[in-house]
Amino acid sequence: MNRFRSLLPIATLAFLPVLSACGDAGAAPAPLSEAALAAVTDDAGAPTEELAREVDELFTTEGLGETRALVVMQGGSIAAERYAPGYGPDTRFVSWSMAKTVSAVMIGMLVADGRLRLDEPAPVTLWQRPGDPRGEITLRHLLQMRSGLRHTEAGDPPYESSEVRMLFLDGRDHMARWAEEQPLEAEPGARFEYSSNTSVILADIAARALTASRDPELRRRAVADFLEARLFGPLGMTSMVPEFDASGTLIGGSLIHGTARDWAKLGEFLRRKGAGPGGEQLVPRAWVEAMVTPSPRSPHYGFQTWLNRPLDDGSEEHPLFPDRAPASLFSLIGHMGQYVIVSPQQRLTVVRLGHSDREERIAMLQQLADVIELYPVR
Repeated sequence: MNRFRSLLPIATLAFLPVLSACGDAGAAPAPLSEAALAAVTDDAGAPTEELAREVDELFTTEGLGETRALVVMQGGSIAAERYAPGYGPDTRFVSWSMAKTVSAVMIGMLVADGRLRLDEPAPVTLWQRPGDPRGEITLRHLLQMRSGLRHTEAGDPPYESSEVRMLFLDGRDHMARWAEEQPLEAEPGARFEYSSNTSVILADIAARALTASRDPELRRRAVADFLEARLFGPLGMTSMVPEFDASGTLIGGSLIHGTARDWAKLGEFLRRKGAGPGGEQLVPRAWVEAMVTPSPRSPHYGFQTWLNRPLDDGSEEHPLFPDRAPASLFSLIGHMGQYVIVSPQQRLTVVRLGHSDREERIAMLQQLADVIELYPVR
């Protein structure tokens, strides 16, 4: 009996770490900083403290990369907005591949104007020679990344990647010509192959629809003026700066600069199915619906836009999170973690801009999903 009594204090000490851990599990979370609380508006459409905490974790949690800007819009109003030190509402951020969706909108406007045809051979002179199988490539194929043109995106080593060669090496002065010269490696329409070069071909087609001139400055001006008059201006996207190559072709797969708020305005425009802030239809509603309709060769891709649809076999890494958000959600996605995520059923647009490598991006996306899950699906 005495022996057991003497062991009791020792046994109690042994359980102290466990008891302490149980106490920690029920402890209140650490108080939020002033910066975290200030990021959320009074009418955020979600629980204020929960939203502030999820946004804060995007900026402070290790392993997610560097979030430099975040804008959450719900029902057309800013619900949350925050910037990392050194960045702010007037900072222009590079689009990387988010530019592809801008290119798709521009093509849609030209199709609506009657200057281009979606399901006819793409008007690329080089492909129209008798017997050239590339003459079967349509605008729809290009928009859905189904051209069949030879391409390797993000290859190893990087300098052998098709988009790197086009952007920075042998194709940089006349990017569209370099991309259009590539031979077929698959039958047009037969398979999905993500290609930044395809988006530059679309930008070249747009320029030639707007002007017959080959003068680089006139081509540049024709496209820049069109985007300003038909898209950026009506949406109040005053910060947008598109880049062009030496031939005057918009670098439509990679290089448009704009503030986080202006990227949010583009997301809201797409959420409204092509309508401007006053209700005016800037691009046909049916075109935006086509942009977010799955390609027959890739359920998670539409017209230059990523979709939150599950993959057929699940063998590929998904760029979004179909298990955590509605299938109607879609996104502009750019290199190193640039996102404009639009969820029409939640009346939501989320912009995240920053720098995350592949592994960080996977974790960061789950944190973005935590933000999105705070909003009910309607």
